[in-house]
Amino acid sequence: MEHPINILERYWKFTAFKPNQEAIINAVLEGEDTFALLPTGGGKSLCFQIPALVKEGICIVISPLIALMKDQVQQLNNKGIKAMALTSGISYSELDTLLDNCIYGNYKFLYLSPERLQQELVQDRIRLMNVNLIAVDEAHCISQWGSDFRPAYKNITLLRQLQPSTNVIALTASAKPEVIEDITKELDFIQPKIFKQSFYRPNLGYMVYHENDKYYRIESILKKYSASSIIYVRNRKLTLELSSFLKSKNITATHYHGGLSNDEKDANMNAWLNNQKQVMVATNAFGMGIDKPDVKTVIHLNLPESIESYFQEAGRVGRNGDKAFAVILKNNSDAVLVKNQFLKVLPTVNFVKQVYRKLCSYFQISYGEGEYITNDFDFNTFCKTYSFSSILCYNTLLLLDRNSVITLSKQFKNKVTVQFIISSSALFNYLETHQELNLIVKSMLRMYGGIFDHITKIDLKRIAEKASVTESELINALHELENNQIISLDLAKTDAQITFIQPREDDKTINRIATIIEQQNKLKQQQVKSMLDYIKNDTVCKSMQLLAYFGEKDVKPCGICSVCASTKKESKPQDINTIKKRIIELLENGDLSSRLISTTLNCSEKDVKTVLKLLLEHNIIAITQTNTYKLKHL
Repeated sequence: MEHPINILERYWKFTAFKPNQEAIINAVLEGEDTFALLPTGGGKSLCFQIPALVKEGICIVISPLIALMKDQVQQLNNKGIKAMALTSGISYSELDTLLDNCIYGNYKFLYLSPERLQQELVQDRIRLMNVNLIAVDEAHCISQWGSDFRPAYKNITLLRQLQPSTNVIALTASAKPEVIEDITKELDFIQPKIFKQSFYRPNLGYMVYHENDKYYRIESILKKYSASSIIYVRNRKLTLELSSFLKSKNITATHYHGGLSNDEKDANMNAWLNNQKQVMVATNAFGMGIDKPDVKTVIHLNLPESIESYFQEAGRVGRNGDKAFAVILKNNSDAVLVKNQFLKVLPTVNFVKQVYRKLCSYFQISYGEGEYITNDFDFNTFCKTYSFSSILCYNTLLLLDRNSVITLSKQFKNKVTVQFIISSSALFNYLETHQELNLIVKSMLRMYGGIFDHITKIDLKRIAEKASVTESELINALHELENNQIISLDLAKTDAQITFIQPREDDKTINRIATIIEQQNKLKQQQVKSMLDYIKNDTVCKSMQLLAYFGEKDVKPCGICSVCASTKKESKPQDINTIKKRIIELLENGDLSSRLISTTLNCSEKDVKTVLKLLLEHNIIAITQTNTYKLKHL
């Protein structure tokens, strides 16, 4: 067998492994069932990709994240490694061919969702594959105590029956001790090799600051550390608002959220990755798979939903080993906001039943039917039709997707139906005076035989290719034909597709997952409480608090977090006379606010306000109408 380090150098151009990587890879190569807990940036994917490349055969990777699957497949293909992902929207015949390629085509990686694994065709073909390793990514999804529990993950053990002699590696970036125990049990590990890398990051200072003016503090931080930064915000609107504010302060910034087009996402991402923009202002849709080593600060304007989420997002800072900061800015309204954002939008079992019944009615699915029927779906129209709260309804659809009741795929598309409403002879007379439409019309006639007789669903992309025009040119042509009363046209826009996985049984369908819904809601409440406890606790080192949450014991204060830093300041009290002298010197040059004074002097606001109070009492300074301080000239 080729040595793993040679594979690492050839394909990834690294000359050494990160901590724990080599030991994990060796355990996998020795045929051991292996559990790997590596924090964000620890290089999890290499722990299964390298052993799979060392051994003959194909590695099956189970992942719940389609975007991450596509990203890893693209990266492997770019390196000349044959990999594929079986995502949604693949026809039966195409699936048949792809699976054949996995058996006979020298492929090294097959990425699957746990739901795809339930298909009989997929199972039959996996039996015939030379599988060298089974990798379960985001393995916390298998545990009912994991933050993203997916019942379909419990069926992964089926792979052990299809390939009984193949070992398994389970990987995750964040898991509490009870989740780790659950994962190894559910995957039927016998004497597993468990690797847990400490979450301690000696170069990373976790800072929590109480701020009434968060934008001012962000500006101060970014000007003090003028290096690459990520700022996480609550919603799409804030990404635009904050990036515009930073630009007005001469700080280069761009933004990222799930509603941008792929071209916009790529352009904004590349500007930040190439350091053309200092700051990326983003929702939590940003960051997956990003490995930018020189990020100096990650700032949370709003509270994350859980310690797990925070740790993952904060972990994107300081990967080059330089001193870096993960900052949370909080104020008195944050506790209410985080509860409104993450707890008030949790759907109850009764609400889930209601949405599911209306969804079946919306698509006219009869009781006992609907299995594997796919429908184009306009989410906003659905919510308006039944007066549902959009956020509650969306969370319900995600919950139904996670629990394999439906599959929700988000993809914007035009659903177009056409019927010619004049005779064929009249149509050809019309084309004599409208030659520019000739090729488009004839392309449609050849592709859709019954288009004169009944309303026909057409494929814009295929027609555009056949007629050698763009899709927008084709749509303009269709509108012209409609205006001239040649065709009837229905150009509906949809923003998603829904596939029903189970036949309609109304409440019975939801009753099967009711306990899971209630348990996940309870877990979310516990997670929000842990997050609020973390930001309130100003007596225990922030790093120690985070490590204790993940079950690490015997840890020492980090020395650089906001708690440790304030403790150091308190142990070295500032000399009151020195501060007094320096404030007077500053005010000789003009009026200043207390905040600007403390920033300029690098003193705590508490010390500065104490001295300002003394100076006011001694009639040395006065407060102006704009709430700044000025020297009194006696």
